[in-house]
This record gives sequence, C-alpha cells and structure tokens, in this order.
Amino acid sequence: MPLQKMLLLKHAPTVTINPEFIDLGSQAYEDTYGRMRSLVQAKSLNDQIWLLEHSPVFTLGTAADPSHVLNPGSIPVIQTDRGGEVTFHGPGQLVIYFLLNIQLKTMGPKTLVSNLQSLIQNILNTYGIESSFIEGAPGVYVEDKKIASIGLRISKGKSYHGLSINIDMDLKPFSLINPCGYEGLEVTQISDFDSNVTLEDVKSVAIKEIQTIFS
Repeated sequence: MPLQKMLLLKHAPTVTINPEFIDLGSQAYEDTYGRMRSLVQAKSLNDQIWLLEHSPVFTLGTAADPSHVLNPGSIPVIQTDRGGEVTFHGPGQLVIYFLLNIQLKTMGPKTLVSNLQSLIQNILNTYGIESSFIEGAPGVYVEDKKIASIGLRISKGKSYHGLSINIDMDLKPFSLINPCGYEGLEVTQISDFDSNVTLEDVKSVAIKEIQTIFS
C-alpha cells in the first residue's frame, strides 16, 4: 500500500514545561539508554532535554522486525524499548531525548508526538525546507525522503527517548536497513539543502523552538 502524505494543518495543543537542557556531545548509545531508563524509573523526575549525537548504531524499536536489518556489518544492533521500527544513529545527526513527567502536565502521548513533529517542521522551516508527515510512519519527510525520526516510550507517566534529525552525516548506513520498516525508503538531510549548516547551529535553533512550542 502506498504511503499517504498529509500536511500539518494546525499545531497540537501546547503544554508548558520548563526543562533543563543538557548538551551531552557525542555518546555511545548503550550508555545513554541505560541512563535514561534509570532516571525515569526513579520516583521523581526533573524534566530534562538531552541534545547529543551517537556513535554509529542501529536501534530496534518494540515494533521492529529484525529482518529489516539487511547487512549491519560492523555497526552494532541494539534492541530498545522505544516505539517504532529500525533506524540508524551516527555522527552528524542531532538526537534530542525528552525526559518529561507528562502525567503532571496532563499531556498525552499523541499530543507529545504532535508537538515533536511541529518542532521538527519549525527547525526545517528555519533552513527554508518544506516538509510533511506520512500517515502511519511517524517522523518528518521532505519530498518523500525521511529527514527525521520520532520514537518514544511512556512509562508510569514519564517519557523518554525522542527524535533524531539528519544534519550533515554519512547516509550510507541507511542503505543497510529498511528504514522504519519500509523497503526502499530514501533518506535526506539538512546539508542537502544548506551546505553551510552545522550541528551546533541546529542545536541552537532546536532549543529556541522547544522553548516556543512548549511554553
């Protein structure tokens, strides 16, 4: 069945949060994953938003079919508890994790996902990039090519995991999987449209947009 494209017509309701922004630089996935799980399993959680990039890794969501990992080679494959299928993380990709007590804010998972999609679109708009959503395939697309992924986990009213945006990276590892479980799905990145973009620039834009959307 062909993927059905749909444009965002209006923003989801916003919910006020006042998180701490933490720039973690470059991190191994397993270490970060373990830290997230420990924090959300604690009795209390101070809202945090982590900005980072990962060493090369394929991650599998709870809905992932391992057969969509075609030829990982030397890149590790890690099973996670986030939603979604298989994706790739690597240097030059901005990853943002949202560790939020959404229960206290009466924010449901659908509202959070919608706000994250709006966040990504706003970031891309800063670089003059028009984007859209595809029904049934969470993330953001540019001309049917995926530029950003969303995968979350909600546990006892707390969210973790988050989103990734391709900035200026080696996209070849995406050809070693069926991204998000779709055979032949192409990917793109901001540097394909703005050759001067840097990860640090996008981090700054992302923080500003997060503060706007969630204020």
